Amino acid sequence: MEVDYNPAELTINSIYDSDSELRDMEGAEVKDMRLEAEAVVNDVLFAVSNMFVSKNLSCAVDMAYINVEIKEGTRYCLELTDAGLRVVGFAFDQVDDGGHSQYHETIYSLLDSLSPAYREAFGNALLRRLEALKNDGQS
Repeated sequence: MEVDYNPAELTINSIYDSDSELRDMEGAEVKDMRLEAEAVVNDVLFAVSNMFVSKNLSCAVDMAYINVEIKEGTRYCLELTDAGLRVVGFAFDQVDDGGHSQYHETIYSLLDSLSPAYREAFGNALLRRLEALKNDGQS
């Protein structure tokens, strides 16, 4: 007899039915923007003064907010969606109505447009990495 489901999958899916957060993550193609936001923060934390995923603004599967203070001391609230990242506020956990900036495909592009000190920190990190690779190749 042919069946349309794998009985082993049925027990796994019943876990999703009991927890709405897990149910949202059931599909493999669904991105959890909170996880994406954490990855963004970890990637560039070395080149900013402070950066963290907002715990006060509600995140969803398709949107997350990141607070960042650039080395120059200016604070921003960033929105992360599938469209990219953009500035939505000029203080931590603040979303201003209207006047949202353009989307950037990467955090690097956004920070590059906001902070000369970010560009310098990123360039210095790149040079250190290249020097380390050069030294590894010579040994």
